[in-house]
Amino acid sequence: MDRIAINGLRVMTLVGVLPHEREAAQPLQVDLSLEVDLADAGFSDELADTAHYGLVAERVAAVMRESKDLLLERLAHRIAEEALLVDRVEAVDVTLTKLRPPIPEDLQSCAVSIRRERRQLNVPTRQPHLAVVALGSNLGDRVGYLRFAVEQLGSVIRQSTVYETEPVGGPDAQGAYLNMVVEVETPLDPFAFIRRCQRIEALAGRQRLVHWGPRTLDLDLLFYDNAEISTEELTVPHPRTYQRRFVLHPLSEVAPHRCPDSWDDLLPKGGVWSIGPLHEIN
Repeated sequence: MDRIAINGLRVMTLVGVLPHEREAAQPLQVDLSLEVDLADAGFSDELADTAHYGLVAERVAAVMRESKDLLLERLAHRIAEEALLVDRVEAVDVTLTKLRPPIPEDLQSCAVSIRRERRQLNVPTRQPHLAVVALGSNLGDRVGYLRFAVEQLGSVIRQSTVYETEPVGGPDAQGAYLNMVVEVETPLDPFAFIRRCQRIEALAGRQRLVHWGPRTLDLDLLFYDNAEISTEELTVPHPRTYQRRFVLHPLSEVAPHRCPDSWDDLLPKGGVWSIGPLHEIN
């Protein structure tokens, strides 16, 4: 997991067990290390694909200013809880430093350090969504590119047989495609998810030179829960899902309830050959 560091955040707050510590605020410093998957943000350059460190700092500072805790340990725990409420933060290391320790010794500071994970605390988890994705490849190591996509998409809970299909549209003399459909459980919103799909295509060497031309990897978001979205960036459900036999065959295995009745009789016949499950194909 990648990390975002927030260092040297200083706030005046009430904390401590001694009488004078209960009467006057004292300076505390907090240092945070947030565990966040930054791969999507590194590709998209979108703030929505990362944890907003400014938002984390504001929320943590608010917790500290409102504190009336006796122990640094308790305040550090509450800081961790607040940081984990920020979207995409999966774990956090917190170091909370008392800059003026109230003891009669030559002591520069004292601190507590804790680590907390989202799953350890009573922190609401991000609601999972179901995304249905069509995968295709007709260049290079077609099977390898499909495997790569399945690994990169996240929590794939269902996947279809792989089909070999004739090219539909685009330039002549293209090679045959391998096609499949998967259902993915994801915490990402649909726009973040489509950006992840585009990153995976780019990592597989996808080049968009010719419309409907040959490609190493093609990922189409067919459905996202039951959402209906129509923007320049994204249209869901995919507008051509029900026009493509090479999509409907594998879709009928993964999510048959999303296929129209008697679709096989409605489409023009096209070459679609089952070649077996992905994990069995060499």
